[in-house]
Amino acid sequence: MAGVAGAAAAAGRSRGRGRARAVRTGGRAGRTDGQTDGPVSLPAAPPPPYPSSRRASPAQRGGRGLSIDGRSSQSERSLAASPGARPIGARGGGADRRGPARGGSRAPRTSAALRPRPDRHRGRERRVRAASGTVRQRLPRSGPASRTELALKETMSSGGAEDDIPQAERKTVTDFCYLLDKSKQLFNGLRDLPQYGQKQWQSYFGRTFDVYTKLWKFQQQHRQVLDNRYGLKRWQIGEIASKIGQLYYHYYLRTSETSYLNEAFSFYSAIRQRSYYSQVNKEDRPELVVKKLRYYARFIVVCLLLNKMDVVKDLVKELSDEIEDYTHRFNTEDQVEWNLVLQEVAAFIEADPVMVLNDDNTIVITSNRLSETGAPLLEQGMIVGQLALADALIIGNCNNQVKFSELTIDMFRMLQALEREPMNLASQMNKPGMQESTEKPARRENPHKYLLYKPTFSQLYTFLAASFKELPANSVLLIYLSATGVFPSGRSDSEGPYDFGGVLTNSNRDIINGDALHKRNQSYKEMHCLHPGDLYPFTRKPLFIIVDSSNSVAYKNFTNLFGQPLVCLLSPTAYPKALQDQSQRGSLFTLFLNNPLMAFLFVSGLSSMRRGLWEKCQDYLRKINRDIAQLLTHSRSIDQSFLQFFGDEFLRLLLTRFIFCSATMRMHKIFRQETRNYPESYPQLPRDETVENPHLQKHILELASILDVRNVFLENTLDDY
Repeated sequence: MAGVAGAAAAAGRSRGRGRARAVRTGGRAGRTDGQTDGPVSLPAAPPPPYPSSRRASPAQRGGRGLSIDGRSSQSERSLAASPGARPIGARGGGADRRGPARGGSRAPRTSAALRPRPDRHRGRERRVRAASGTVRQRLPRSGPASRTELALKETMSSGGAEDDIPQAERKTVTDFCYLLDKSKQLFNGLRDLPQYGQKQWQSYFGRTFDVYTKLWKFQQQHRQVLDNRYGLKRWQIGEIASKIGQLYYHYYLRTSETSYLNEAFSFYSAIRQRSYYSQVNKEDRPELVVKKLRYYARFIVVCLLLNKMDVVKDLVKELSDEIEDYTHRFNTEDQVEWNLVLQEVAAFIEADPVMVLNDDNTIVITSNRLSETGAPLLEQGMIVGQLALADALIIGNCNNQVKFSELTIDMFRMLQALEREPMNLASQMNKPGMQESTEKPARRENPHKYLLYKPTFSQLYTFLAASFKELPANSVLLIYLSATGVFPSGRSDSEGPYDFGGVLTNSNRDIINGDALHKRNQSYKEMHCLHPGDLYPFTRKPLFIIVDSSNSVAYKNFTNLFGQPLVCLLSPTAYPKALQDQSQRGSLFTLFLNNPLMAFLFVSGLSSMRRGLWEKCQDYLRKINRDIAQLLTHSRSIDQSFLQFFGDEFLRLLLTRFIFCSATMRMHKIFRQETRNYPESYPQLPRDETVENPHLQKHILELASILDVRNVFLENTLDDY
């Protein structure tokens, strides 16, 4: 990925993760123009991530979210009482240590634009670097006792003689400086939290949000004194709000609860609406402009995850103007890096191959997260297992694929396929008939996820082991691999789990022409490769594997050693030449698993569709999914592993979409040139009862007829075998 390091540096590295305490950005934010800011309602403290844990949540410790009058809102009280989601160490949110990580390996790269990092430039609020990073530094008694006294001397001198300042106002500034210092020390310490594991981060993150809650409330209550005596600037208020938004974002990464993306969006949106950074461009300080640019990059990522594409386009335009002004005024060296950020996000939002249009030709934004009607319902008589998807590793290591903030388009699509639609907690509690004291929001857990972008083998194995160790009983670990294929160097006398190659892991070496790997000796196996045999130890627990690679068939040679449920869904190893040019915009196989109708339109040669026809086809596709579920559960020869996984909504939807994908490609004229154009699975599905079932083929032809593309499919497919 050319320029990744530079773009990451330009976009900012938010390294923190953890559990958020809720605040409420209400009150009157003082403005230099004499106007006031309106309130922004935010939800309550997140619930304790582990319902069985004895640790009290921030709300239980008495630190509820704040409103204008200091009381907790209805949504805050309800959310604080609701059961918590299991925390995750989401890969995009781990601390990106460039040195050795815990366990002796370097950490894989994370979402660069969103990792918290200490400010590199010192302004009015310069930091005191403590030796431990978590306590205030003690300075010699002969000098100023703390940064607080430095601030007092520096900021109060403009307001008159120091002795003339009332003691109460002096104490207000002192307390504010202490809270500001403490919040920065705790925030910067988030980068030292373990990237994997689900318990270590809780207490530290709770303390961090406690301090930010106090800091936000304090600056609201004492705005006039801080304006007059401390010289509080609006961009400083914006930076506090931005960090709270980052905390909410990282709480989403830790818990995979999409509702907290809405809270991060609320803070970022308030910063933009209140123009907290509007005065930055008037100051001759490039480091302040960089803060503003990083804020835009973080806001864009949150909007992408929420599918707010209209907002993304506005933000990209504003960011482009800000970058142009920044580079023109300061003639900096990071212009290329920031322009790369713009190019990446522009390519990312244009990656979808099909547009859905309204009658006025505006683009319809479609969401691909699991909705209430998304997965086919289990009907009476269906005998399935009770396993639940608990953990998922989403790994991206494809060369030259569209990405933004170290999240490839394939990773982004699979991330959304493993999440439920975000729920607005406040509006949910305001529905008629909801009782505050007795009714609780429905428990809506998403699987715990790690997002690993180009990890090394040791990093990948470390995260795998952590997920395996903490996997609850009757739960499933999902591994999604989107990576370049690694093929065996020569013929082997044996056919073991290390003789068929695998997928590429990051070797920190240059790759020539994409797939050509340097070989030390053909008698050795490729060491920078995840072989099927590397996953054998983890088959001691239920394992669901998806491989999207040019050598996915290597994972067809699995052996189920321990008798636990095990399924591998494998992409085609090659695509027809007419589709190969689209590989940079994401894999067709992953697109089928994320948005099967869009993939069906793409292989049918359609690039746009009216909204009414789209919704009609979606309804018909739901009917197809219901029929696929019946075919699969009524099959007499299907391997029981498929049925064991079919009880989980996410896995059920992935399995039905996989069968639809395989059946579509087997009926499509341009895919029938060679068998490697078809998806495969381990164990094999009974073809005549699933992917080549005449009833399913009839449905696909009917869908093609609705779209008027029946001519690209074969009518009598069974006669061709």
